[in-house]
Amino acid sequence: MSTPFLSIVIPAYNEEARILPTLQQITQYLAAQGYAWEVVVANDGSTDDTPRLVEEFAGGHPQVSLLNLPHRGKGGAVRAGMLHAQGQHRFLCDADLSMPIEQLDRFLPPKLTEYDVIIGSREAPGAHRFQEPGRRHFLGRAFNWMARLLAVRGIRDTQCGFKCFRAEAAEALFPLQRTEGFGFDIEVLFLAQRMGMRLVEIPIDWYYRSQSKVRPLKDGIAMTRDILVVRWRALRGAYGVLKPFNQVQASRGKGPE
Repeated sequence: MSTPFLSIVIPAYNEEARILPTLQQITQYLAAQGYAWEVVVANDGSTDDTPRLVEEFAGGHPQVSLLNLPHRGKGGAVRAGMLHAQGQHRFLCDADLSMPIEQLDRFLPPKLTEYDVIIGSREAPGAHRFQEPGRRHFLGRAFNWMARLLAVRGIRDTQCGFKCFRAEAAEALFPLQRTEGFGFDIEVLFLAQRMGMRLVEIPIDWYYRSQSKVRPLKDGIAMTRDILVVRWRALRGAYGVLKPFNQVQASRGKGPE
């Protein structure tokens, strides 16, 4: 089987209420595209009917697969899914599909060709948020301010669940990722910046879903702790020697697109 142009990786934990509508919308959209694709649902040890529903759906859609994992957290599921995927471009997609799938083309060639990591942003010029409670928005912006201060420079929206990685970037970043919970985005973007990868934020439309698994205050505290842990790991050399990404590509005989 040839390498897919695109892999969509969906981390899922107890998503029985919305995983089928999400898969239906994604596969219907992708079926109309002119490239090869796959969808990987990284099941984070769900205790509800999520794995059964995905398996049944995959029975009629051979490009959809289920990756069953022990429950570790969203970060662990994303890491496993990204390393399991085979696509030239690997798109991280939240199970609630709070970004319209029709905006996927903003992340891919030919619209974007010169970047290693493309970050869907609710804060970039031209982005729109819909129905988000004010308290959640305030806490999210406070966390982002902390993230920019302590770990990632210039990224206005680290936590949006829609990001795209070129295969070479994914294969360089995710083996280094250690954060298992919601703070994994900070670690991955921190490493990407340290390795000199080409990052860009692009505006998306984002719709608040009331069934979100994120608890803004409790998870915000945990993610702040994760930021400090990432900095501590870097200080003590836990990530090893981070070679510039262009050198890594050159050693593999690959250059930037």
